[in-house]
Amino acid sequence: MGVLNVTPDSFSDGGIYFQRDKAIEHGLSMAKDGADIIDVGGESTRPYSEKISVEEEMDRVIPVIQALSKDLRIPISVDTCKANVARQAVKAGASIINDISALRFDSEMISVAADAGVPVILMHMQGTPADMQTNPAYENLIPEILDFLKNAMDRGVAGGIKKDMIIVDPGIGFGKSFDHNLQVIRELAQFSVLERPILLGPSNKAFIGHILHKEPHERDTGSMAAVAAGVLNGAHIVRVHNVKKTIETVKMIDAIKRGSVEEVNQSV
Repeated sequence: MGVLNVTPDSFSDGGIYFQRDKAIEHGLSMAKDGADIIDVGGESTRPYSEKISVEEEMDRVIPVIQALSKDLRIPISVDTCKANVARQAVKAGASIINDISALRFDSEMISVAADAGVPVILMHMQGTPADMQTNPAYENLIPEILDFLKNAMDRGVAGGIKKDMIIVDPGIGFGKSFDHNLQVIRELAQFSVLERPILLGPSNKAFIGHILHKEPHERDTGSMAAVAAGVLNGAHIVRVHNVKKTIETVKMIDAIKRGSVEEVNQSV
């Protein structure tokens, strides 16, 4: 999953693809590099970020989704917590809803997702983007994240979302300390108990910068290490900024897991 932030203030690439033509060009470029999904977001969810209006978010993402959907044959995901944005994005050509609030922030999101009949990504986050990194604490990290995601799934299914349409994301960097993030990646296999595909989004996150003393645009190597560990531990989807390097990393990890070069070459 290639990240396309149509924002002026995202932590990793804020502003680079804020202009519509540059955003569309980058989305097409990631698809050419081998992305299986393009995830389009119009509101930064970095720590301490501020909310924007529904109208402003739609103005950022809908034209980009419309343009990409005309040229691409891969799924386009909309990264939003707002039901109206999700509704219009699906009409514009998006076929996945990526809700970092796990259906909590907008009471209409469940019905929008259920009516659309598209896959929905439910992510764990302690708190909100405005306060999630203010001393995040857990008594039992993995069980608490599992309980949160199980409850989110139950709410979605009760509201009409089919269980087989749900993807879960443990939420790297969202309401977690650096050590929490490392533990989630290390123990990712435990999330298989939910019996849903697992998405992992470690790309360019602050814990990588803390370990390697690198700025966001310098974190490719650390991101690929986190991706490799995540895939080895059960991640089905990885949300990344550098698609080309991720494709190579995952191909190598797949070969190691399969123990066969030929099988990997036939599957790519």
